[in-house]
Amino acid sequence: MLDYRFIKEHLAEVKQNIQNRNIKADADLVVRLFDERTALTTRLQNLQQKRNENAASMKQKLDDVTRKRYIDEGKNIKEEIAAVEAELNAIVAKMEDAARQIPNMAHPDVPVGKVDTENLEVKKTGTPRTFDFKPKDHVQLGEALNLIDFDRGTKVSGPKFYYLKNEAVFLEQALIMYALGILRRHGFTTFITPDVAREDVLKGIGFNPRGNESNVYAIEDEGTCLVATAEITLGGYHSGEVLDKGSLPLLYAGLSHCFRREAGAAGHFSKGLYRVHQFDKVEMFVYCTPEQSEALHEKLRLIEEEIFTGLGIPFRVVDTCTGDLGAPAYRKWDLEAWMPGRADQNHPDGDWGEVTSTSNCTDYQARRLNVKYHDDDGKNKYVHMLNGTAIAVGRAMLAILENYQNADGSVTVPEALVPFCGFDRIGPEPSGQNPIYVSNKAKK
Repeated sequence: MLDYRFIKEHLAEVKQNIQNRNIKADADLVVRLFDERTALTTRLQNLQQKRNENAASMKQKLDDVTRKRYIDEGKNIKEEIAAVEAELNAIVAKMEDAARQIPNMAHPDVPVGKVDTENLEVKKTGTPRTFDFKPKDHVQLGEALNLIDFDRGTKVSGPKFYYLKNEAVFLEQALIMYALGILRRHGFTTFITPDVAREDVLKGIGFNPRGNESNVYAIEDEGTCLVATAEITLGGYHSGEVLDKGSLPLLYAGLSHCFRREAGAAGHFSKGLYRVHQFDKVEMFVYCTPEQSEALHEKLRLIEEEIFTGLGIPFRVVDTCTGDLGAPAYRKWDLEAWMPGRADQNHPDGDWGEVTSTSNCTDYQARRLNVKYHDDDGKNKYVHMLNGTAIAVGRAMLAILENYQNADGSVTVPEALVPFCGFDRIGPEPSGQNPIYVSNKAKK
């Protein structure tokens, strides 16, 4: 969350930022409650001083009448302190709740807009493929090659669940190992994180664990949730700690299952693997000093570009507009891959679809999770926290199937993945019922 005093001293800018982000939040209420808290805190301190003076007086030699007067006064002070503490606690709870609704300030260069169509394209890499046949989307390819079973996923678990089968199983593991290998070369410490996190950690990261707007699955009567991303578990890893400045930046990479309710998510381009309730993801997470965070944000984005350049997938980078940022983010880059399966009347050859993002959340999450570092001036200060998707397996697999499909219905495996999965092509049997491993090298 933002610092209360910052909100008070920059109220106009905070309110404009709320408007730009298209978020409902009441900065005026936070300022009013902050002032009430300050006044009550001063009153409480005065009462505590008065109590101490009364106690000191009681230690003197007193007559019975004077002693009784001090005793009665002490009882009254005690009752008044209890009442003020209760009022103060209630004010603080209301203030924290109101402050949590206020988003992080946005980087000055972030484009102002309400929806993702107003994101600003800043870079393109690769050229979308021109097919000499009518390409299929990944759902058609997955079913024809017996790689993905959406129908039985729905039968067993409900809509937006699926089974991966045959080569798709190896392709998923290859994508994970490929991404982890790149991150290890960049100096990341690798983790497999828990799939469950406490609600207070989710709130600290910026997820709402309860209610109709929540995108996470809460575990009933446990005070925990299934994680929607390893950002949650990696962000909570150092909660309540003071880090050594000399150890920063800390570069972490976490592999986890991700569970998302995707409440309200629908539409033609949400089908198949693009928007599902469960998927695997390798997430990057960084703890650093404020001076390091902008350069490290650029580093995370370049790693994402390296991963998809290595896969040979055309992509573009967009600077995410204010309305599409997400409350904790100061700035966010989205990497959108070319997806031929998104062809429609307006985009006859396909369109772009988000596959990764990376956000600089400055100290917004650190304040909620109380993560600090000991600075050279002897003071403890809040770290900056950043996150970025190395590989969201479902969306990466989608892009591979659609971009690497062949006229005969087969799919070529990107060269970078062949050492991990052990085959370079997925093709149908003559009957069209089951895929077989086909190696171009073996055929030779």
